[in-house]
Amino acid sequence: MDLQMSSSDGRKKIHPHKFALWVAMASISMMFAGLTSAYVVRQAQGNWRYYNIPLVFWVSTAAIVLSSITMVMAIRAYKKRQMGQYKMVISATLVLGLLFGLMQCYGFYLLFHNAQPVRINGLVGDAQVVRVNGNPSESFLYIIAGLHLLHVLGGIIALIFVYLRSFRKNIKVYDATGLEIVGGYWHFVDILWVYLFIFFLVNQ
Repeated sequence: MDLQMSSSDGRKKIHPHKFALWVAMASISMMFAGLTSAYVVRQAQGNWRYYNIPLVFWVSTAAIVLSSITMVMAIRAYKKRQMGQYKMVISATLVLGLLFGLMQCYGFYLLFHNAQPVRINGLVGDAQVVRVNGNPSESFLYIIAGLHLLHVLGGIIALIFVYLRSFRKNIKVYDATGLEIVGGYWHFVDILWVYLFIFFLVNQ
């Protein structure tokens, strides 16, 4: 009886790698919460430039949300050992992740090079470009979104790894733990971007 209970308790324990992922996600969440809070505090102090979010950021948001859906489909297909479908949807996830990263870079390119009318403290000024070393609002924008893009890059590297593994000919053990960890992290950066995107929209 005791052996059965201890065995049952062992099965309920979280995988150490998954636990490490949760700790990492909690730390990253606190970092971005602190950055966005600092954004709001600094904005209230005045001398703040407002800018328009390029349309490409809307498209990139749709891409990363869709990639989370395909990631769920990939994990489900892998657990069912439907390797043909798994390869297809994990490939789609990787492509969507790469598209998100490219569109983010293009969006910042537009902000950096294309002049647009900006508002400072509610007043519309002349067309200007958004510079990293310009108004404090611009520095916050590049730091927050840039840090997120770095975390997305880490997720893309993990996706490339699981994508390459999917084409191994001999798979003896169908352990989905690693894939679930990658999927959990990818869902996290997806939700984090949606939060940041809404935050920037509200404060643009």
